[in-house]
Amino acid sequence: MFKGFYNLTSGMLTHGRHLDVISNNMANVATAGFKADTFTATTFEDVLWSRVGNKEKTYVGLGNQSYMTVPSENYTDYTTGSYDTTEEPLDFAIEGNENCYFAFNTAEGRVYSRAGSFTLDNDGFLTLPGVGRVLDVAGNEINIVTDKVQGDNYGGIYTDGGAFVGRLGVYRFPEDTQPIKNRDALFVPNGQEPVLADDVRVINGVVERSNVDLVKQMVGMISEQRAYQSAAQVSKMYDELMTKTTGELGRM
Repeated sequence: MFKGFYNLTSGMLTHGRHLDVISNNMANVATAGFKADTFTATTFEDVLWSRVGNKEKTYVGLGNQSYMTVPSENYTDYTTGSYDTTEEPLDFAIEGNENCYFAFNTAEGRVYSRAGSFTLDNDGFLTLPGVGRVLDVAGNEINIVTDKVQGDNYGGIYTDGGAFVGRLGVYRFPEDTQPIKNRDALFVPNGQEPVLADDVRVINGVVERSNVDLVKQMVGMISEQRAYQSAAQVSKMYDELMTKTTGELGRM
């Protein structure tokens, strides 16, 4: 009977973690360049059930059973999100090529993202708000001073007068080494550093939206909430049954 508490409690914790992942995906459905996560769980350990009592006093296997489930790993969906035309001069998007990212300079070092909703900071540097300054093809921060600019098809930025002011750096990660998403939903290298991608098309006046499927996330949330509630109700029944059993045994 106590085994049921292990199963139910671990199930509630697992469903809770799954709900956290879904909630984070839904909260970032409007975040440019955000990549959705998928939660997976696994059994903690298979236990061989056996019994003793035959004439030779040997164990007889009755099969395997797991006491609980535990969180396994979160997988990131790297597929490209939809594109939204904004016609804003400081908005840029990488066309296709899901292994390619813009680069940003932060206090913790260089990070990468598909988000291209840029702005200018107080010093005139091209910046992704809340993240850091955008880097060019040489790894330097881009100072353009004015937002009266336009871009070409490969990340080049020009003033209204046609003067060249910089080129956005687009970096490609190896096909067999996906970047790691950090706690801020930005990406860092998974061992191997990305290389500059010269042949990638960059669209000006467009941003790549999140690849979160809102309907799928809502269905998943309803399913997990019901599973969590069911486990909680059964756990309460177990508790009441154990209380009654203890009381009856005490009177005996």
